Amino acid sequence: MRRALLLALALFSFPALAAEVKPFSASYTADWKQLPVSGTAERSLKSLGDGRWELSFEASMLVASLTEQSTFRMDGDAFLPLAYRYERSGLGKGKEIEHDFDWNEKQVIGNDRGTPVRIPLNRGMQDKSTYQLALQYDVAAGEQSMSYQVVDGDEIETYDFRVLGEEVVRTKAGLIDAIKVERVRDPTQSSRKTILWFAKDWSHLLVRLHQVETDGKEYQIMLDQGTVDGKAVEGRRD
Repeated sequence: MRRALLLALALFSFPALAAEVKPFSASYTADWKQLPVSGTAERSLKSLGDGRWELSFEASMLVASLTEQSTFRMDGDAFLPLAYRYERSGLGKGKEIEHDFDWNEKQVIGNDRGTPVRIPLNRGMQDKSTYQLALQYDVAAGEQSMSYQVVDGDEIETYDFRVLGEEVVRTKAGLIDAIKVERVRDPTQSSRKTILWFAKDWSHLLVRLHQVETDGKEYQIMLDQGTVDGKAVEGRRD
C-alpha cells in the first residue's frame, strides 16, 4: 500500500521541450478494496523561474500522510533533477529521504532514513518524481516500451514500462480518452502489478492508477478534478 501510494504521485504534464512544459494541478480520490477508508491526494507542477520547475505531491488518509517534492530543470527535452525530498508518517515507521543532484560533480548526495547516500550521477538518471514526467513524454511521443534509471533510496533501480493500448476512463471530470500503460516486472522477483492511464487530450495527465500488491491487496486512485495550463480538465458526458 505504501509503494502504491508513492507511485500514485503521478499528476504531471507532458513536455516536448523545456519551453512547452505546462503547469498543472490535480486532485484525486484513493481507495483500498480491503479497507473502509478513502484518501485524497494533490499534485502540482509550477515554474520557479530561471528554468527550474517544482513538482509537489501531498497525500492524506485516516491513518497516514506523505509529502514529496522534486525540483528539476530542462536541458532540451531532458529532465535534470536537482533536489528530491520525501517524508511519510503514520504507516508503521516514519520515512524521510533527501537527495541533491550535483551535475557539476556528477554525484547524488543525501540520506535515506538517516543513512548517508552518495551515488555517481549520469545523464538520464531520474528521481522518483521526474521519471514519471519522462514516462509521460515517451508515451505521448508514441513509444511502446520505456526504461528509466531511478535513484531509489540508496540504490539505482531500473523501472520498465510498456503501452497496452487505449481505453476510455470514467472520472468525475467526465469520460476521458486515455493511454493504458503497465509497469513491467520480472514475475520471478515480484507479483506486484501496476497499471496507469494517461489522458490523451490533457497533456497526458494521469487520470487513473490501479495496483495489486504482493499480498493481493488492491489500491486505486482516480482523478477528481484538475487544471492544465490554467484550463479545467473536462471529459465527455454520457
